[in-house]
Amino acid sequence: MATASFHIDPASFLHQALHWSKGFEVVCLFQSNEFQNQYSEIQSLLAIGAKDELTANVGRAFSEIEDFKSRYPHQWIPGFLSYDLKNELEDISTNHPNPLQFPDAYFFIPELLIKFSNDQVEIECEGSPEAIFEAIQSFNIPDNSNSYTGHLRARMSKEAYFHAFEQMISHIKRGDIYEANLCQEFYDDAAALNNLEDLYERLNEISPTPFSCFFKWKNKYILSASPERFLAKRGSTVISQPIKGTAARGKTEEEDEILRHNLANNPKEISENVMIVDLVRNDLTRTAIPSTVEVTEKLGVYTFKHVHQMISTISCQVDSRVKATDLIKNTFPAGSMTGAPKLSAMKLCDRYEHSRRGIYSGAIGYFGPNGDFDFNVVIRTLLYNADNQFLSFHTGSAITIDATAEHEYAECLTKASAILRALDGFIK
Repeated sequence: MATASFHIDPASFLHQALHWSKGFEVVCLFQSNEFQNQYSEIQSLLAIGAKDELTANVGRAFSEIEDFKSRYPHQWIPGFLSYDLKNELEDISTNHPNPLQFPDAYFFIPELLIKFSNDQVEIECEGSPEAIFEAIQSFNIPDNSNSYTGHLRARMSKEAYFHAFEQMISHIKRGDIYEANLCQEFYDDAAALNNLEDLYERLNEISPTPFSCFFKWKNKYILSASPERFLAKRGSTVISQPIKGTAARGKTEEEDEILRHNLANNPKEISENVMIVDLVRNDLTRTAIPSTVEVTEKLGVYTFKHVHQMISTISCQVDSRVKATDLIKNTFPAGSMTGAPKLSAMKLCDRYEHSRRGIYSGAIGYFGPNGDFDFNVVIRTLLYNADNQFLSFHTGSAITIDATAEHEYAECLTKASAILRALDGFIK
């Protein structure tokens, strides 16, 4: 692979490159939107085209991923994992329809990689990086009118959501679970969308997040504004950063600070976070070096454009012989999206939710050439199948014994606000 660097404004070049990539069947863009911390590895990374690829479904997906990964030990390998892979890891099943028709897992070896940093871009490809640079720079972005002509519907009515909520509370009172992440779908089965690259850019502008992603696989699209890291590996350290606890932003600085303060001191939100921290600690012990699991940040409150979030960080040390796929298997899916105990919560969510989560609640990320990896939690994410014009996104919230149906339902709508605003800009 040939590599060359070019000094140019990364933001404008990224815009050009994303639209230039429209002619390829496989495209993946990761953006950190300047949210950098000690675990950050990339600012933005655009992978275009597939030299080789793996499509897998529930059954032997994780072993197939490991086999695929072992053939390319020193390359970037982007991909995604569906929430339904839980059915491979546990004795459970999902019977809801699958109109989006994504595979349960997909990874690919890019034909072309573009890495973006503060003042330059680096192009890596088998041909001439200079030729790729010139092609992107000179690309004339078509003036396609953006439009969304469909009509969004909720899979669960408010009354149905309240009923499912009460069922979850009854299970908590019986001791079956002590927390569950109840999710609901908003969908359109006749969504005439065009220019998904534009829609992603609008969503990213409205809601810039650390784990933003645009993923195109054939005629299926993932447009993600995820703020949450599921699992990352940095050398011998593995990190998980579950989010539990959400508050809307205020209309004024004073109101915003009050809402932030209230979130940081809300007993219900704190208990949600602590329960999931305990779950993640337990998951990590399955592959960690003994006595190395620790909570390195507890109940941190972070501010994003639309919401305040409560985030904790749990880390551990792992032996170099432990496979990356085993680390993921032993923690998947993210505990923040299930509840606890994990298996019981997943079974009850399947029973009371009205839709298949699919990619939602799964993970998108990459295996890096140095042995590291990083995966987000697929939340605040729009999914679209252009072949059957099916559009979908889910939102959810954690139910504990102290929860109220009205508050949790309102939280679901708050989490939907950025996607709704992005789509609103496409409505004609």
